Amino acid sequence: MSGPLLSVRDLRTHFLTRAGVVKAVEGVSFALDRGEILGLVGESGSGKSVTGFSLIGLVDPPGHIVGGSIRFDGQELVGLPVQELRRLRGRRIAMVFQDPAATLNPVLTIGTQMTLAVRAHDGVSERAARDLAARTLTRVGIPEAAARLDAYPHEFSGGMRQRVAIATALLHGPDLIIADEPTTALDVSIQAQILAEMRALAKESGTALIWISHDLATVSSLADRVLVMYAGRIVESGPVGAVLRAPLHPYTRGLLDSLPAMAAPGQRLNQIPGSTPSLLSLPPGCPFAPRCPRATEICRTDPPRVEPPGRLALCHHPLEAA
Repeated sequence: MSGPLLSVRDLRTHFLTRAGVVKAVEGVSFALDRGEILGLVGESGSGKSVTGFSLIGLVDPPGHIVGGSIRFDGQELVGLPVQELRRLRGRRIAMVFQDPAATLNPVLTIGTQMTLAVRAHDGVSERAARDLAARTLTRVGIPEAAARLDAYPHEFSGGMRQRVAIATALLHGPDLIIADEPTTALDVSIQAQILAEMRALAKESGTALIWISHDLATVSSLADRVLVMYAGRIVESGPVGAVLRAPLHPYTRGLLDSLPAMAAPGQRLNQIPGSTPSLLSLPPGCPFAPRCPRATEICRTDPPRVEPPGRLALCHHPLEAA
């Protein structure tokens, strides 16, 4: 089918709490093509992970998708019965969680868990499933993979467990992988190996990838496009090189200026003043206005869409694009 692999329109995910309605994702829209790598960045609490969970129906109560559309390969996922979603998860859409404990069962061996994942979708023998599991573990840098299939999760280090979780997501060669900060616990050399494998997977098999991260350096080396989230909204988007070289939104500029590499030796590190607002009581207008050095009275009203070619920013006072 022609068109994007994934199309998200006006996605809204709210949490109904005793204190009020937490609008964790509010009006998120984007599209993703086959083989494209999309970076999703922002501070903690900006809505990145909830957006990822919403895409595959993993938002638990009191969270609910209250509006919008998620179309995957032409099929609407919002409102899709749980059994049909389960047929897609793992085989066509896979997710790598930040915490491998969310993926691995502590009382089953790695081999048992991976072979179960293979045979849940493919009618292959147990031996064939174990062979596939061993090959996939080797791809993510686990030595003596065939022997390690008989080990339990507690026999692996935290970084090794995360590599097992990534390997499990790769088992079926899915059309879409949603990766929620999967390399946080890995050392730099293994991070580079995983990133190279992800790039090769996208290029060779057409697998699309959503890479959720607060690490702009990782996103800059991996992604084709980037979405910058703040307070549940996408405040800027565009090609990763253009956005990082010449951001339009002051929040994106603040994230870049906060990187240690941006400060001269001996100088204090830059930071965005204040803290992220409570999603229970957002300020009127632009939610970033209380922390923004460019804010004026007009920022108390909803920001307009600024759309230079291939770019988008929601801001009354956008920075000038280079």
